[in-house]
Amino acid sequence: MKRIRKAVLPVAGLGTRFLPATKAVPKEMLCVVDRPVVQHVVDEARAAGIEHFIFVTGRNKAVIEDHFDIAYELNRTLESRGKTKELELLAKDQPQAGQTSFTRQQEPLGLGHAVWCARELVGDEPFAVILPDMLSRGSMEQMVAAYEQHGGNIIAVEEVPEDQTHQYGIVSMGQDFGQTFEITGMVEKPPKGTAPSNFIISGRYILQPEIFDLLSTQERGAGNEIQLTDSMIRLMKDQKFFGMKYRGKTYDTGSKIGFLMANVAYALDREDLSADFRRELEALLRQK
Repeated sequence: MKRIRKAVLPVAGLGTRFLPATKAVPKEMLCVVDRPVVQHVVDEARAAGIEHFIFVTGRNKAVIEDHFDIAYELNRTLESRGKTKELELLAKDQPQAGQTSFTRQQEPLGLGHAVWCARELVGDEPFAVILPDMLSRGSMEQMVAAYEQHGGNIIAVEEVPEDQTHQYGIVSMGQDFGQTFEITGMVEKPPKGTAPSNFIISGRYILQPEIFDLLSTQERGAGNEIQLTDSMIRLMKDQKFFGMKYRGKTYDTGSKIGFLMANVAYALDREDLSADFRRELEALLRQK
C-alpha cells in the first residue's frame, strides 16, 4: 500500500460568497487570526505527512504562489533590522524547493474538473484532496490513519441534524468499524426526508489514481459542472470507500459565519492571544 505523499488543493474558485472582500484577494488568502486560510490547510496536511502540495489555480490567484515562495526583499529588510523572530517564523512556514506545484484550471467546470487538472502532477499513486476553505484541524492525520487501516478510498464525514441533510453530499453507511465505516452509496443534496444518513462529506478525501480515468469521461452533473462525487460513485463499483468520522469541528471559511467562527476558535486556542481576546470578547458581549 503506497503512502499518501501528495495533496491536491483546488484554489481556482471565485469566492462569490465573500464578495466584495474576494474581488481582488483570493478567498484562500483571507486571514484566520494572522495566517491565511490556505496556510492553515497546508499546516494541517504537513502534520499528516504530506510532502507535495499541488495547487489547482485560476486567474488572479498568483498571490497564493507568491505566499509559498521566498520574499527576498522582505527577508533582506528583516535581516537588516535584526528581526530574527520574524525571519524564523517565515522560514518555518517555507516549503522546501520542489514541494509545491501549480497548475491552471482554465475554466470553472467544477471540483471534479479541478482534481482532473492535477492528474499529471499526481501520477500513479493515491493522493489527498483538501478543500482549502474548509478548516478541520487534525482531520488529515485522522484520514491517513484510516487509510493505513483500510486502504482504498477515504472520505471525511461529519454528522449534521436531519433537517440540514438536503444542503450537503450524503453517504450511505455499511459495516461500522468505530471511527470508520464502509460507504455503500453517495447522493448530492437529497430532498428533505430522503437522506440515507446524516453523515455529510466534509471536504477531505484520499483517492486512488483510477479516479482520473473516470473524471476524464465524466459527464457534467449538478450545476452543469463535472462533479467529483459522480466519479466517486462510479469508482465505488470497483473499489472500496470508507467514511472517517472526523473528531473535531469544521469551519467553512467560505461563508461569513464560518469565517468569523474560525477566527474566534483559532484565537481562543492561541496561548499568546487567548486571555486578552477572551476578556475583550466577553466585555463586548456584555454590551450587546
